[in-house]
Amino acid sequence: MNDHLLAEFDDEMKATRTVLERVPDGQADFRAHPKSTPLGRLSTHVAQLPGWVTQTFRRTELDITPPPGGFAAMVQSPADALETFDREVAEARQVLAQVKEEDFDVAWSLRMGPVTLFTLPRRTVYRRMVMNHLVHHRAQLGVYLRLLGIALPGIYGPTADETPGPPKP
Repeated sequence: MNDHLLAEFDDEMKATRTVLERVPDGQADFRAHPKSTPLGRLSTHVAQLPGWVTQTFRRTELDITPPPGGFAAMVQSPADALETFDREVAEARQVLAQVKEEDFDVAWSLRMGPVTLFTLPRRTVYRRMVMNHLVHHRAQLGVYLRLLGIALPGIYGPTADETPGPPKP
């Protein structure tokens, strides 16, 4: 099972890095919509999400109450996002490689202070709150890049930016 998970993890992390590589400098405050998260905060979240693998398998709960002064510090630049991402991916991969089958069935809780938001088996947390969550936010980054006129990398195949298609009417 670990070989399968590691192969999928590697593929998704490679794809995510290609998106993060295209985040432009100087656009941290850009929003796709007034209700949207700013690009700097979104790219920070994507860069930090691989660390949730470590949180999922080294702990049995996580309290996401913002620390005094707000959420975790934002990365200062796209280069910082890549550095954070690479560090989190390396640690997460080591953790995932050591996970045993029985570790996936351990109950894991997400809390916000005294309130337990959910308790699920780690296998479900890994799939939904780590991998699916990462793919979701990576796609949001793709929308931001498109709105900024930046060519999109292929994730599960080529994009119109990478492979010329038939002319549009």
